[in-house]
Amino acid sequence: MTELLLIDDDESLTELLGTYFEKQGYSVRITRNGGEGLRAMFTHHPALVVLDVTMPLRDGWEILSRIREMSDLPVIMLTARDEEPNVLRGFSLGADDYVTKPFSFAQLEARIKAVLARSGRNEDQPEVLRIGEMRVDLRTRQVQRGETQIQLTPTEFRLLVTLMHHAGEVVSPDELVKEVWGPQYKEEVGYVRRYIWHLRQKIEPDAENPRFVHNERGFGYRFQELEEQKVSSGDTKDG
Repeated sequence: MTELLLIDDDESLTELLGTYFEKQGYSVRITRNGGEGLRAMFTHHPALVVLDVTMPLRDGWEILSRIREMSDLPVIMLTARDEEPNVLRGFSLGADDYVTKPFSFAQLEARIKAVLARSGRNEDQPEVLRIGEMRVDLRTRQVQRGETQIQLTPTEFRLLVTLMHHAGEVVSPDELVKEVWGPQYKEEVGYVRRYIWHLRQKIEPDAENPRFVHNERGFGYRFQELEEQKVSSGDTKDG
């Protein structure tokens, strides 16, 4: 049975969510604050965490950072604030998705199913992807550029793997959303631009002059390692 961990100090909401998801066949563990939630996560190893942003003592951002220090466990953030800076902050800290309050329970369940589906591993894939200096071990989820170890969030990892699977091809934002996030996210193409920016900050020697992930304006993105002397500026203007 798939276990969900809810970390939210809203007692009435979590009780309703717990009842709903148990009826849908999930096992649900409810915690009321960040410290309790972290202990439950490390003790019980749930399949996914639903984490509220606004909590006393330790807010959701701090808890998400602590989770990402130790685990690539999928995390969906609950926030009453959908302003761009808060969404970007969640992505930069490693959130897999976010849902803005108020939301329907069916909407949250759909997001949970999508995140769980894309966090699974495909046994038919090769164990290692290698293009030039970039090496990705799909089994251990380790990423290296030459001798440099690179730490990626789960979503950044999936985006990189998808681009590398299509190496040399231009992949549209719509196709990236479909492959990385799932078809139900077709209206969220803004995810792609944000995550391309975060991915470049981590894998590129110089994010302003990309060597690996290139923007083909009006079409999409292409993964191809360029020789250093051929790397030109201006490739990051549109994402």
